[in-house]
Amino acid sequence: MDEQLKQIGERLHGLRDVLDITVSEMAETIGISPEKYEKIERGELDITISNLMKIAHKYGVSAEELMFAETPHMKSYFVVRKGQGMSVERTKAYKYQSLVSGFVNHKADVFIVTVEPTPSARAIYKNTHKGQEFNLVLEGKMELYIGGKTIVLDEGDSIYFDSTKPHGMLAVGDKAVKILAFTVE
Repeated sequence: MDEQLKQIGERLHGLRDVLDITVSEMAETIGISPEKYEKIERGELDITISNLMKIAHKYGVSAEELMFAETPHMKSYFVVRKGQGMSVERTKAYKYQSLVSGFVNHKADVFIVTVEPTPSARAIYKNTHKGQEFNLVLEGKMELYIGGKTIVLDEGDSIYFDSTKPHGMLAVGDKAVKILAFTVE
């Protein structure tokens, strides 16, 4: 069992316990069955960043608290030095590095997302979340799937889209793609 998944599951269970939320209510918040949600809390099933953001928004906590067990403290500004943001590897293919984790009540979530190439895999997990998203390709090349369309983005390209549409990404070629992802409701 992945240690990060187990820790996130424990924090989700703790949030439910403190706020007296049922498994069914939490599962409904992210649109899955209570059985699947229980697997998330046990660390047996991964949870997407977008679903963590849904939970955080609904219950008034930061996504960083759920991902990293860190509470933001900065109110005037927050600096992240190159390569130093809090990061979590959500799957073997995706790594998220938060760039706003230390700022209290941030209005947007900003991540550097690294997607490793998976040449044999063409299936991609798509997710949805409230609001809108901006992606800027910092390195590499990727395919972005949005609501049934495939858009190829090269280094330096950017896209702004409605994140309530199912979307997901895949690195193209044999090099990882690194993007700046900015989500806002």
